[in-house]
Amino acid sequence: MGERVAGRSWWRWTRRTVIGLCGVGLVLPAVLVVTRLGGWDDGTALALPVVLLPYAAVATLLALGVLLALRSWWAAGLAGLLAVVQLCWLVPRFVPEGGTVAADAPRLRVATSNAYMGQVDADALVRLVREQRVDVLAVEELRGAAAAALERAGIAEVLPHRQLPPGRDTALYSRLPLAPLDESAPAAARAQVAAEVSVGGRTVRLTAVHTYYPLGDARRWSEDFAGLRAAAEGSTRDAVLLGDFNATLDHAPMRDLLATGLTDTHAELGRGGSPTWPEDNADFPRLPPMIQIDHVLHGKGLTAVAVSEHRVPGTDHRAVVAELAVTG
Repeated sequence: MGERVAGRSWWRWTRRTVIGLCGVGLVLPAVLVVTRLGGWDDGTALALPVVLLPYAAVATLLALGVLLALRSWWAAGLAGLLAVVQLCWLVPRFVPEGGTVAADAPRLRVATSNAYMGQVDADALVRLVREQRVDVLAVEELRGAAAAALERAGIAEVLPHRQLPPGRDTALYSRLPLAPLDESAPAAARAQVAAEVSVGGRTVRLTAVHTYYPLGDARRWSEDFAGLRAAAEGSTRDAVLLGDFNATLDHAPMRDLLATGLTDTHAELGRGGSPTWPEDNADFPRLPPMIQIDHVLHGKGLTAVAVSEHRVPGTDHRAVVAELAVTG
């Protein structure tokens, strides 16, 4: 009898301990859900933990399974509520929209690569452009001798046109002629590294994006997004924004930018879980890519056909290549 009582006491203690640990483990997911609902990451340090939301959703599902197995119904109910909210945000990114594109629709192949403070392997980047038949390339953190290295690697042979404003470390290289934005474009748009190309008789506005990183200055990061929104407002239909946004699809500034009429190519094609950073980062040498902060966004006049990520030696970002069809 004594052994049976002792066994029951041990089980009750173990059950309570596990339920308590699950409760502690649900604190972070709960904080992230509340933060995302309130948009409290915009311009604050909360922008940093928000990148963990997809991983917090996995932890929530694991905790939910344990709590159901232990028949802790109230705790399981709270975990289930958290899980439903998170899955409503995350699942659509893994479901292709399934739109059809006419075979004869004009195509535009774009790519973006962060040069990691000019350390990117220029030969490898130009080789990627050739192999992927890229029409327009956006390069961020093009510092030091990186631009000259790209010239030596033959970038002008495949992408002879460029928009590289003096004093800026962001550039556009293009196979197609680049036309600067005219005076009718918003001042915020002209302040970006942006240009227009003609694709199948349609004018497409391209903007190379590199926002400040929230770890360095969250308020400046938010202000950069405010500038992007001001530039995009009312002119997104034939727009393509590509580059290092330093933001995931869960960040409030990114969601506000998408709300102007833009679509994320990865999410559109059901590949919203494709991480692009960090890749061989000196500060995180053994950490594989965990989050997606490099994006190709486009307006309603275009449809995503394909998107892929590519390792380029010398940079801590995976390059993103996307094929877009001009459809509207």
